[in-house]
Amino acid sequence: MINDIARYFAKNWETYLGYVWQHVSLSIEALLIGVVIALPLAYLSYENASVKQFATLLTQGLRVIPSLGILFILIPFIGVGRLPALIALVILGIPPILLNAIVGLSSVSKDLLETALGLGMTKFQLVRKVLFPLALPHFLNGIKLALVEIIASATLATYIGAGGLGTLIFTGLGLYRYDLLVIGGGSVALLSFLSMVIFDLSIKGLEH
Repeated sequence: MINDIARYFAKNWETYLGYVWQHVSLSIEALLIGVVIALPLAYLSYENASVKQFATLLTQGLRVIPSLGILFILIPFIGVGRLPALIALVILGIPPILLNAIVGLSSVSKDLLETALGLGMTKFQLVRKVLFPLALPHFLNGIKLALVEIIASATLATYIGAGGLGTLIFTGLGLYRYDLLVIGGGSVALLSFLSMVIFDLSIKGLEH
C-alpha cells in the first residue's frame, strides 16, 4: 500500500493539492460565516434572557440534525454544488460556537463589569476592552470544536459535487482503492488535528 500511495502522489500531486484547497477553503468559509452569525447572537443572549432561551433551543435543534440529512434537505431547494454544502456546514458549526460564547460571556464577573462602568467606561468600551477579551478563551474553544466538526463533515460535500478530500474517500470506496482511502481519510484527520493543536496553543497562550 505504501508503494501505491507513493505512486499516487507522484502522478497526482497537483490534483491532491486541489482537493485539499477545496476542503480547506470550504471549511474556513463555513467557519467564518458561523462566527459572524453566532457571536452577535451570543451577545444578544447574554443581554436578553428570552434570546438566550431561543438560542439554547436553536442549538439543541441544530445538533440533532445529521450533516448528510441537511444536505439532502437542501438539494430540492438550491440544487447541488458548493452552496448547499456551505449552508449545511454553517448550520453544523453554529452550535458549538454559540454555546461556548454564551458560557464565556456569562462567566465574566459582574463585579468586574460594574467596576469598569464605575471608572467611566462606555458600554462599547466595556464590551471591547473587558467582556470580549475575558470571554475570548471560550470563544476560541467553541471555534475549535466547530472547525473540527466542519472539517470532518466537509467530506460529505462530495456527495453533492462540492469537491474536497471526500472525493478521494468515496472514490476509494467505489474502486476498493485502500490507498485513496488512507490518503483521503488521513488528510482529513491531519487537518482536524492541526486545527486542534493551533487553537489549543492559542487558548493556553491567552490563559497564561
